[in-house]
Amino acid sequence: MIGHTNETLQVTGLQVSVLTAAGQQRLVHGIDLGIRPGQVLGLVGESGSGKTMTCLSILQLHDGKTTCIEGSIRLNGRELNGLRAGDMRRVRGKEIGFIMQNPMNAFSPVFTIGNQFVETIRSHTQLSKKQALDLAASALHDVNLPDASSLLRRYPFELSGGMLQRAMIALAMCMQPSLLIADEPTTALDTANQLQVLRLLDRIRREHGTSILLISHDLGVIAELADEVAVMQRGELVEKADVYSLFDHPRHPYTKQLMESRPVMPGAERSEELILS
Repeated sequence: MIGHTNETLQVTGLQVSVLTAAGQQRLVHGIDLGIRPGQVLGLVGESGSGKTMTCLSILQLHDGKTTCIEGSIRLNGRELNGLRAGDMRRVRGKEIGFIMQNPMNAFSPVFTIGNQFVETIRSHTQLSKKQALDLAASALHDVNLPDASSLLRRYPFELSGGMLQRAMIALAMCMQPSLLIADEPTTALDTANQLQVLRLLDRIRREHGTSILLISHDLGVIAELADEVAVMQRGELVEKADVYSLFDHPRHPYTKQLMESRPVMPGAERSEELILS
């Protein structure tokens, strides 16, 4: 794939191998992906298909001693693969935001929410502590969390799962990154909170032009938010299409199998109108 110059993220020929007792084992095979500003690319596949491995490669979070990443990973034209650890730390959090599937894993239980926002913000900016707190409060307000100043003084265990997930999105977005990677962002949430988070992500991409890589095994989540969908099977990209074409006319046998495995209420049909549109 030849990447377009206006793409925020260009992944070309990505191959990931890990060192095992039997030697090098390749887990991701020549993946090509591209995401434009304001676009949501859904990455789907069953557990073990290579979705999270691809995500960690983009973030350069693999153990360099046991994992080999080949190919090109370009963010706004800058090559990330092979970037020095210190330089990559400056990219993560500032230029790339990351939302984990379990919000409790994103926050330390022994520090307040405010402390963790301030640490993240000040590691990427020259802001004072007060300025960082003001930015944190503004970010929390943007994700519809009320009484931000009080919330910043609380500990993670004092927040509900939905509040924590929105706080994590606020933390990921406070530096206004050009790319947001959301790895199963709604898995731990109930239906009402899932919809809130999806609407929030949609607003972020529309208002800020943020590119979003949405990783999920939940095809309902993908249908609600993604513009294009890439399907992975056993470390390979087997199909890529716009969301309507993929759901209405899947071509690859594995994609058809995924579609057929979706739980469907008797008599229910997939609406052509997305809830978020």
